[in-house]
Amino acid sequence: METPAEFFARDEFSLTRWQPVDAGAVQAAVSGSGAHLADWVPWAVGGYTDEDAAAFLRLTHENWETGRAYEWAIRVDGSLAGAVGVMTRDGGVEIGYWLAREFTGRGLVTRAVSLLVSDAFRRGAGYVEIRHDEANVRSGAVPARLGFSLVRKESEESGDRPPACVGVKQVWRKEQP
Repeated sequence: METPAEFFARDEFSLTRWQPVDAGAVQAAVSGSGAHLADWVPWAVGGYTDEDAAAFLRLTHENWETGRAYEWAIRVDGSLAGAVGVMTRDGGVEIGYWLAREFTGRGLVTRAVSLLVSDAFRRGAGYVEIRHDEANVRSGAVPARLGFSLVRKESEESGDRPPACVGVKQVWRKEQP
């Protein structure tokens, strides 16, 4: 598959490839969303430091350059609203996302994911998957709204998981039309 664009724009938001200068904004967005994110993602549990943000941005750069994953900042009027990423899988891709608390409920993730699903299919992906903890109903609403099918549930080991997670991943899939 070809490399995706580094920038996408819509009237109400844009997706921009992460840059090292985004460290302060990502640290502030994650820290400012506290339990909202920490309930669902392990990397936000216990706080999110400047070092965490810098490491995240280094990893996104490395992943982009190697083709393992492509990740963008979701921006609204120049403010960091969240993130969305497309991870390369055998024959397809997986999409993940998060939003800062103050940007939820606006349909931003649904529109960003819709854009990236179309782009992934245009670039040759055979399928797109979205995975989320079964208890994260809001996250699961995104693939449901976009016509994905719930194809399976996967039990996770009971290790360190965020407090709101029940340890069952729902896996949604949409096939190339």
